[in-house]
Order: sequence, then structure tokens, then C-alpha cells
Amino acid sequence: MLDLTPTQAAPRIATLVSTPESRTLDFKRISAKHGRMIETVCAFANSEGGLLIIGVGDAKDLKPGAKAQSRLFGIEENPEAFDDFRRQVMQRFLPPVERLHWLRLPCTLHDGKPGHIVMLRVEKSDHVHSVLGDGTWTRMDASNRELNAAEIAELSYRRGVRSAASETVPIALDLLETDTWRTFLAARGLKSGGFPEQLLRIGLATREGGEVLPTRAAVLLFADEPGSLLAAFDTRADIRVMVYDGKAALPGATPNLRKTPKTARGPLIQQIDIAVRIVLDELAHGLTLSGSGFKTRHVYPERVVKEAIVNAVIHRDYRLNRDIFIRILDDRIEVESPGVFPGHITEANIARAGSKARNPLLAQNLREFPVAPNIDAGEGVKMMFAEMAAAKLYPPQYRQNTGAAVESVTVTLLNLERPSVWDEVNDWLDRHRSIANADLCRIARVDTLKASKMLAAWREQGLLVPLPDRAKRNMAYRKPVEEPDLLSEGMDNKPAED
Repeated sequence: MLDLTPTQAAPRIATLVSTPESRTLDFKRISAKHGRMIETVCAFANSEGGLLIIGVGDAKDLKPGAKAQSRLFGIEENPEAFDDFRRQVMQRFLPPVERLHWLRLPCTLHDGKPGHIVMLRVEKSDHVHSVLGDGTWTRMDASNRELNAAEIAELSYRRGVRSAASETVPIALDLLETDTWRTFLAARGLKSGGFPEQLLRIGLATREGGEVLPTRAAVLLFADEPGSLLAAFDTRADIRVMVYDGKAALPGATPNLRKTPKTARGPLIQQIDIAVRIVLDELAHGLTLSGSGFKTRHVYPERVVKEAIVNAVIHRDYRLNRDIFIRILDDRIEVESPGVFPGHITEANIARAGSKARNPLLAQNLREFPVAPNIDAGEGVKMMFAEMAAAKLYPPQYRQNTGAAVESVTVTLLNLERPSVWDEVNDWLDRHRSIANADLCRIARVDTLKASKMLAAWREQGLLVPLPDRAKRNMAYRKPVEEPDLLSEGMDNKPAED
């Protein structure tokens, strides 16, 4: 457990006690019974992560006119119970919750005595966790809720613990014994046994009631028309490429499409090749900017475009009845893949965390083709960020769309040269969390008006978001992250240790 000095702790505590409980923040006093605290840790791990503040009373219990310090009871209120809570955190979860970070803050308690409160940061987990003897919990706006069996199954799919691609479907095996299968077979070196036995041996089929049934992965990998076959099970599996006129995809009866959309169909290995070829052909010809008559060249590295499409195919949720959409606009490419981020991946950490395989059967077998679209090393996303930086372009922008009828993740590649000053701004944000106009004036050696235009452009591109509750004359900006800064600032990044 890390400790802060009183000087370091004071502003942190002041910020904490002035912040209301939320989906990612909870306050608890320590007591002999800490079931609610255990449930909160479980709920944070099963949701988007969060911060449990131990030794602080609820704001609603604060008497009118009382100071915030009146909420500080500290772990000294029951030190034995706090020690027992730490032991239970290590023992009561199935599977164990691993990404826990502890920070102890010295303070003056409500009675004027010195003491400590503890911040426990729980990261979003790769797994779905249950409390032994006390169910499976998720986080709501400012409280916890126990999940039923159906909700646990749904969370397992969304988190990537379960993969629809690994489940069987009642589709005739002869529809999968195609030229694509024979190409794969030769490269894989499978020689003995018939087609059903070969699928069974590599985990792409199971025997149920004397019948061999293929997995969705087998259908996706080898069927000539997997999208058509899986449509009977309310699943789509194609890629749609749309080219738009302008910088926005306008909905309505007459969308602003520049040309008829194209569809990439077929087994995944071919589908990826077709989609990549369509997109690169469009980019090679350049696009005439809407309303200007000028033609612009899209200059994304080819490896980045291909990796974005491969990731969309490999990591999509194959339960969902929606195709992958690739949108080419005047100033960017968007690749939208059905499903949310699997595991602990978030918009905020994907650049350093890379990717997590939602469908390992697909990833493992796609690499066995003679010309594999991926190397299955988990480094593709990091490569995308590095290649875009080398090309002096903005980094890939990831957005999780949870409010839509079908949830999805969109990666946007901006066709805009990144000014060299961005690296300095990015470094400043990593160290100071936010940037104001005056800061940018000093960094970029520009005047206030120029700095305002640069900040506005970065905000428009989604690279910066304004800090809340700031007047226009006092505006500052931060990176777009899912978690409040309270969840990470000053915390260690090592697993919990007793």
C-alpha cells in the first residue's frame, strides 16, 4: 500500500469530499460488517472500474452547516475490521479480482485526531466476478445491483469471457468443405481423418448427441457465404463500405453517399482482403472535397488501414445482428465494429493496453492461412498508434457507442497532419492533466488567438474535451477519458500486496 504525505493528501481529500458518489466513486465507513464494501469492489470490477474511499461517511449524513471534515472517520475507527476487509478482498472473489491499487492518505479526523483514509482503485476487469456466497454485482449510478443469471451471461459476452464464435450452430458440414477449407487444410498440415474429425481435432466443431456440429468460427472461416448462413440465427457477418460526400454521414431519406455502397462477403480471410482492396482503391484515387472542387489524397499508412479492418473482424461480437461499417469521408475513415470493448480495454487505455481477443478461435485459425491477415501478437493497436505518429498524423481515435440499438466500437483515422506541437501538448497533458490557452501560448510560442484556434480544432477532432463548470474566459481542456482523474492520479499501478 502506498502512502502520501500530508501535503500531498490535503488537496486530494478536499477534492474527494466535494465530489458526489457516482458510477465510479463510492464512500464507506469501516465497520465489523463489510459486505457492502465487498459488493462495491465486485461491482466496480464488473463495470467500468471505480474508486472506493474507505473511512469516509456519506454526504447525506452530514448535518446542515457542518464541515466536510465531519465525514472523516478514518480506518482508525475499526483497524481490525479494515485488516479483515483487506484479507476478504483477496479471498472472497471468484475469480480473484487482480487489478487493485491501494493508497493511504493522512488527514485530521472529525474529532480532531490524526488518522488515515484509504483509496482503493478497482480497475475494469477482463473477467466476470462473483462474491462467494453473495452473488454477482454491477454498478449503477451511485449504488450496486445484483445480476440475475441472464444478465451474468450477457455480461460474459460483452466482457469477452464467452465468445459466440466458439458456440455451435446447426449448419450442414458439407457447406464448409470449400476451396477455402482446402487451402487452410494444406497450410495447417492436417492429413488424417475425414472432414468432421479434422474440425473436431482443432476445436472448430463439437459432437452433440452423435452429430458433429460446427462452431460459428468454422462457418465464418470456411463457408462461401457465412453472412447468409448465419442470418437465420439473427447474426450478420459482412462488411459494408460507404463513401460519403463531405465531412459527415447525413441520415435521412437521401443520405449524402458519393456512390453506391459496396459489400465484402465470403469467408473471413477473403472478406478482409476484399474490404482492404475496396478501401485502398478509393483512397488511391483521392477524393474531391465537397464544395471546393479540390482533390485531396488520403495519406494513412496502408498497415494502419488493414489493421483497423482486421481488428474489426476479429474482435466483433458475432451475436449481434449488424454488419461492420467502413465509412470514407473527406477528412477521415471510420471503421465501426459491433460489440463493446472486451475485457479491461477502454477508450482511455487502448493505446497502451493494445487489444484483447474476444474470439480466440478466429484469431488462432486466421493466422494458419498461407497469407495470414494478422500475427496474433496483440501488438496491432500499438502499431497503429506508432505508424500514425511516424506519418505525422493524429493518433487513432476510439469511441465506444453504448447508446445505440446495437452497441459498437468505432476507430477513426483522421486525414489531418498532426502539428509538431501536438507532441509537446500531449506530454503536457500527461504531466499536468489539463491545458489552458495561456499554457499553449508558452508551449507553441503563439498568441492567444492562434492558441484558441488550435484548441478549438483539437476539440472538434475529439482530441480534447473542456473541463466541466468552467467559464469561457477560464476554460481549460483535458484528454477524453472515461474515468474521472480521481481514479488514477497519484495511485500506484502495481497489483495489490499485503
